[in-house]
Amino acid sequence: MPQAYAVNYTVVVLAAIVGAIAIAVLFALNALLAPRRSSPVKADPYECGIPPAPFSWSQIHIRYYVFAILFLVFDVEAVFLFPWAVVFLQSAPAVFYEMVVFIAILLFGVLYGWRKGALQWQ
Repeated sequence: MPQAYAVNYTVVVLAAIVGAIAIAVLFALNALLAPRRSSPVKADPYECGIPPAPFSWSQIHIRYYVFAILFLVFDVEAVFLFPWAVVFLQSAPAVFYEMVVFIAILLFGVLYGWRKGALQWQ
C-alpha cells in the first residue's frame, strides 16, 4: 500500500476517534448536568399539546406507514436519477440499461402497490 493511502486512512481513523470521544464526553455531561425531576405529566405521551383522552394508547392504521414508505422509495429514486442523467451523457451505453432495470424494478413496485390499493386514500 502506498504511503499516501496510509496518511489518508490515518486522518479518517483520527476523526473517528475524536468523534467517539466527543460523543462519550457529551453523554457524560448530560448524565451529570441534566435535571432529574420525574412527574406523572412527564410520563404521559405527548400529543400535540393535547392531553390524551380517554386512553393514552391508540391504534394507527397501517395505511399511513405504507404510504410513507412508498413516498420514501420514490423520493430516493429521484435522488438516484439526477446523478445518473449527468453520468449518462459522459458514459458507455451499459449505464442506460442499468438504469432501465432500476426503473423497471421501481415501476413494478408502484404497480404492485397500486394493485393492492396502497395508493388509495380512504
